[in-house]
Amino acid sequence: MNWKLRFTRFKEKLLHWEYWPFEVVYLPIIFYYLWLALKARSFFFFSASNPSIPGGGLTGESKGDILELIPEEWKAKTIRVPAGELSENFFRSVESNLPYPLIAKPDVGERGTNVKIIKNKSELIQYLSQFRHCSFLLQEYISFPLELGLFYYRFPDNTKGVISSVTSKEFLSIVGDGMSTTVELMEKNKRALFQYHRIEELLGNKLYYLPLKGEKLVLEPIGNHCRGTMFLNQEKEIDDTLQTVFDKIANSIPGFYFGRFDLRCPNWEDLKAGKNIKILELNGAGAEPAHIYHPGYSYFKGIASLLFHWKILYKISRANHRKGIPYMRYNEWRKLKKRN
Repeated sequence: MNWKLRFTRFKEKLLHWEYWPFEVVYLPIIFYYLWLALKARSFFFFSASNPSIPGGGLTGESKGDILELIPEEWKAKTIRVPAGELSENFFRSVESNLPYPLIAKPDVGERGTNVKIIKNKSELIQYLSQFRHCSFLLQEYISFPLELGLFYYRFPDNTKGVISSVTSKEFLSIVGDGMSTTVELMEKNKRALFQYHRIEELLGNKLYYLPLKGEKLVLEPIGNHCRGTMFLNQEKEIDDTLQTVFDKIANSIPGFYFGRFDLRCPNWEDLKAGKNIKILELNGAGAEPAHIYHPGYSYFKGIASLLFHWKILYKISRANHRKGIPYMRYNEWRKLKKRN
């Protein structure tokens, strides 16, 4: 990457807060969290928000354990892989239950780290051999076109909750102009510049492929913001029908009151009819209302939304605590952090 592209990437990062470091974005939230912790008389008040999830789901929780709380009809088929598992019997079991391609992801992890599409057995062996010390999840690849992050919360004594955020995901891609190679199109795509070296390594010689005019190439099929996915605010889709569907889903999950569903479905009509919904992950207290990363969304509006959700998190945690749900202790928190 030449100096002009480096400067363009630096300028984009400086001017668009969605690319700022986590610590910078969350600085105002830290002060508010300390105020809430003081009121709750516990630094770990958030742990009571979702009693069935260790730590409430802020960090170190098992994705597999959370998925087991969700009824089969709503979730993607998933197999848990113990650390170091490479036996032939295991691979036969996988292949009889999940067709390739499939998704591999750490059982404990955040922000798309080490999530990969696995196309065949040899790729699966290579992938698991790299991370023998970790447990993993293998999940069916859901090809439904609509991938969403939907934030939901509900107070403990209520059966009706609130959908506070809905975000669709547009995967990092380029569109051919009939004259430029893949790498040249990447250099014209400001979002692709932040993934330049990773995609360069991923594509290899395919960087010099010349796409046809109008041909769309998806550079990153994993829907994480840190991997170039564009998050688009879809709050206009929130209505009573959608609310009813997710009240039903959320009420079927024991001990869940606050978090974000990451899911895929064919279209909005099916989603609002409660059909063909496949939940990929359910994130608890550490989840963000992803609409704040919509391109051009104001930093101050984003911070206001985060503060609002932390206020709700505090209120739900306090309500559960009054019902007898204990706050996590320091040694329990250390174990979760170490696990993560």
